[in-house]
Amino acid sequence: MQMMMERKHREDIVRLGRCLYERGFVAAMDGNLSVRLGEDRLLITPTCMCKGMMEPEDLVIVDLDGRKIEGRRNVSSEFEMHLLIYRMRPDVEGIVHAHPPTATGFAAAGVSLEEPLISEVVLTLGAVPLAKYACPGTRELSDSLRPLVPGHQAILMANHGVVTYGDDLEQAFMHMETVEHFAKIALVTRSLGHPQTIAPEEVRKLEAIRHQLEAARRAERGNLRTMEVKSTA
Repeated sequence: MQMMMERKHREDIVRLGRCLYERGFVAAMDGNLSVRLGEDRLLITPTCMCKGMMEPEDLVIVDLDGRKIEGRRNVSSEFEMHLLIYRMRPDVEGIVHAHPPTATGFAAAGVSLEEPLISEVVLTLGAVPLAKYACPGTRELSDSLRPLVPGHQAILMANHGVVTYGDDLEQAFMHMETVEHFAKIALVTRSLGHPQTIAPEEVRKLEAIRHQLEAARRAERGNLRTMEVKSTA
């Protein structure tokens, strides 16, 4: 069972890495993706490799101290960011880091995506804050993200890009799509000069619905895992 799940995770990372590349969310060797493997390991993309050209065997397994356990390639230089999120968020099972052009443009301009402009974004992500600049691949980058990780599912990184995470890798990928889509809409509202934000009381209603949806999703995942365990017993 464990081997089957690892194989599926490898295939998912390769498939979604190709999606990031084809959508123009990454270029050349940019970006990285990872999945939690049990309590003490994670599967992550390698460094210096195009995310649209990976094979399952190219991925690397590391422990939660960042030590490589398995893999023929070197681990992504930004693994510390992944480790931080997994340590702080036991509910997170998948992480995506990319440079979608419009959202990264906001990050480079020092502008967050926290205004409640679109109800669907409040329902899925809430707000998308901006972390202060820190050099990629360093402990300083993790420190800049630390205060924002507990309360958000997506974060802009100043002059860098976007990191998203979720219950699984597919949800993390969809969060990335949502951030970029929202950034395009926010850019249009700014160009028109008339952003109309959702009223605070309506935002609170949407947040309450989001919490209900998240609870229902966690319950569904728990039930599916129980069924999987029983089917292999």
